[in-house]
Amino acid sequence: IGTELSHETISKVTDAVCDEVLAWQSRPLEALYPVIYLDAIIVKVRDGGHVRNKAAHIAVGVDMDGIKHVLGIWLQATEGAKFWASVCAELANRGVQDVLIVCCDGLTGFPEAIEATWPEATVQTCVVHLIRAAMRFVNYKDRKKVAAALKPIYQAATEEAAVLALETFDEIWASKYPMIGESWRARWELFTPFLAFPEPIRRIVYTTNSIEAVNRQLRKIIKTRGHFPTEDAAMKLLWLALRNAEKKWTYPIKDWPAALHQFAIYFPDQIPLDL
Repeated sequence: IGTELSHETISKVTDAVCDEVLAWQSRPLEALYPVIYLDAIIVKVRDGGHVRNKAAHIAVGVDMDGIKHVLGIWLQATEGAKFWASVCAELANRGVQDVLIVCCDGLTGFPEAIEATWPEATVQTCVVHLIRAAMRFVNYKDRKKVAAALKPIYQAATEEAAVLALETFDEIWASKYPMIGESWRARWELFTPFLAFPEPIRRIVYTTNSIEAVNRQLRKIIKTRGHFPTEDAAMKLLWLALRNAEKKWTYPIKDWPAALHQFAIYFPDQIPLDL
C-alpha cells in the first residue's frame, strides 16, 4: 500500500504473537484422548552464519467427540525418541492422563518414549509409513504390482493371516526385493496392534494422515520462505498456520460414533461410561 516498514518495526508487531504462542503451548488439555498422532517436519532456520535443519515436532489429538486438536509444536535440532519422551511428559503435565492409541512413525525408541508416560497406551506404527519405506526399494515399473501385493498383509483379518500374506509376498518378490520383507519384519510388533481392532478403529489408526494433512499445509508455507531467520520466527509462522488449519476442524472425523463404540468395547477400563 505504499508504506515502508523497517525490519525492527515488523519484528515488534509480530512479537505480539509470541505471547499467544506461549499461552497456547501451555494451555491445559483434556485428561483422555482416544488417539494421538505424533510426527515431525523439517524447517530451515538460520543459526549464526549457517542455515540448519530443525525438526518441528507436532502432536495432534482426537478428543472424545472425534474433533482433532493440535496439542503443541516443539522445535529441536533433530527428531529423536529422547525428545519425543519429553514431549509426552509435557503433554501429561498439561493434563493428558491417558491415551488409548498413539500413532507414529517407525523411529527407533519411539514406543519406549511413549510408554514411559502412558504405559497402557497402544503404540501403532503408521502403515502408510511402512508402505512408503518398502516402496523405496522398488523400481518404478514394479510399483503398482508390489503395492497390490502388500495389501493382503495390512488388510488381513488377523495377525496369523498377515504372516501368511507376508510369506506369500516373499515367495513372489523376495528374490528381487528381499529388503521389503525384512523391513516389515523389523517393525512387525509395532505394525500388528491394529490388526486386533475392527474396521472402524483400523481406519483411524491405519495412517497418520490426520497430521500429515497439516504437515502438507505447513510445507507449502515453508517452501515459499526458504529459511527462517530465527526459531521464534519459525514458531510464529507455524503457529499461525496451525491456528488457521484448526478453524476447519469443526466436525468429528469420519464414522466417529462407530469408532467410539468400538473403543468402549476394547478399552472398557479407560473409556468413561457416561458418554
